[in-house]
Amino acid sequence: MVTRKEDFSKWYIQTIQKADLMDYSPVRGCMIFKPNGFEIWEHIQEALNYRFKQEGIRNAYFPMLIPESFFNKEKDHIEGFSPELPWVTEAAGEPLEERLALRPTSETMFGDAYSKWINSYRDLPMEMNQWANVFRWEKRTMPFLRTSEFLWQEGHTAHATAEEAKTRTQRMLDIYAEVIEGVLAIPVFKGEKTPSERFAGAERTYSVEAMMQDTKAVQAGTSHYMGTKFAEAFDIKYLNSDNEHVHAFTTSWGVSTRLIGAMIMSHGDDQGLVMPPRVAPQQVVFIPVGPWQKNPAIMDKIYELNEELASKQIRTVIDGSDNRPGYKFNEWELRGAPLRVEIGPRDLENNKVIVKARDLDEKVDVEFANFAEYIENALDEMQNRLLESARERNSQHIYTDINTLEELENHIEAKKAANENPGWILAGWDGTEESEAKIKERTGFTTRNIPVEGTVDKKAECIVTGKPAKETVWLARAY
Repeated sequence: MVTRKEDFSKWYIQTIQKADLMDYSPVRGCMIFKPNGFEIWEHIQEALNYRFKQEGIRNAYFPMLIPESFFNKEKDHIEGFSPELPWVTEAAGEPLEERLALRPTSETMFGDAYSKWINSYRDLPMEMNQWANVFRWEKRTMPFLRTSEFLWQEGHTAHATAEEAKTRTQRMLDIYAEVIEGVLAIPVFKGEKTPSERFAGAERTYSVEAMMQDTKAVQAGTSHYMGTKFAEAFDIKYLNSDNEHVHAFTTSWGVSTRLIGAMIMSHGDDQGLVMPPRVAPQQVVFIPVGPWQKNPAIMDKIYELNEELASKQIRTVIDGSDNRPGYKFNEWELRGAPLRVEIGPRDLENNKVIVKARDLDEKVDVEFANFAEYIENALDEMQNRLLESARERNSQHIYTDINTLEELENHIEAKKAANENPGWILAGWDGTEESEAKIKERTGFTTRNIPVEGTVDKKAECIVTGKPAKETVWLARAY
């Protein structure tokens, strides 16, 4: 297996294949989620659904096919998605009267429905989420990170005032950061996208960005404030308390299965996957060792300990296959199981097991009497270690003292010569698309977002022009 240093992208592909997370589909750019991969997504869903419902947001489901006329109602929206849209033009051997797009996102469908369902201020806020598949015909694909069909959640809300809509936009960004950091153990950078990076049709787009081990950025989630643009396009009006018909203010927000790719790139090592316990399909794997087939008491004890963990909702698996222990150890390391529990004849005699955490080298002897409590604590400790380790790694690849484009180019060349990754740059920006385009053209770096107020020291001068900076931005190469 290639190492991360040798070829990070190749390491990534090998890792997800050896961990049995996915397979390639016969359709270009699409992938099959195998059970190990899909269960990670299920745990992400659980974490988000819990928080959505706390916010009073309920799940719905809308059709996958969207009439072409819906896109034409919002000019910026159709222009933003047109190159990526697959179209259905024929059904049952007959041409359709109107082309139907496979949904790239559902603002138009929700907008049409909300225009019928919202009549009075008493109907607001209207807040729904859907879990769905979407299609964007990508030319360059990478499993989980960028595929022509992917899974996601998309929330759509309508509000009586701009303030309420803006509050919802920011709150969803905070929820994404909470889940990505707390569940996936990936530190994120919150901020606002530049105008050129906004979602098609949005007034404001906010994102959480994550740094991978090769220091490239992954846009981990977005939240959009639409103002009244979609409400005007789809006639989402309501009768306010002054008996006037006015347009609602809308938002949309989403994360996708690219979070799985980000998790792999954030935590994996040269032995394979490293799974944060809170999303791991199997949190604890029991492996009998020694001549355990001749000693039924070993498996009896494993079943007993397994029941103990099951009663605490810890996800376990018992590997009772006839493969050699060394093979099993390697297999479960490849799959990233957080904790491995070994038990053989001598351990049984000593009333203990041996526990090995996936991210640590040492093994620990744990007495039967303290087993369940130890496992609970060990899972929490590993979850926290992974997050703190990623934060520490990020801090080593952030550069705040690069102030001109020439300095950035020299920095990139020096890192390349040393066979090191270029990291992220905190830079001043004069607010013009011309400067933004010049950064990308000369360095391959793009603006990731404008950091949340108070989280970084502001830069005084634009990295391109030397003029006073209008904003401070994160720059990085991205997936």
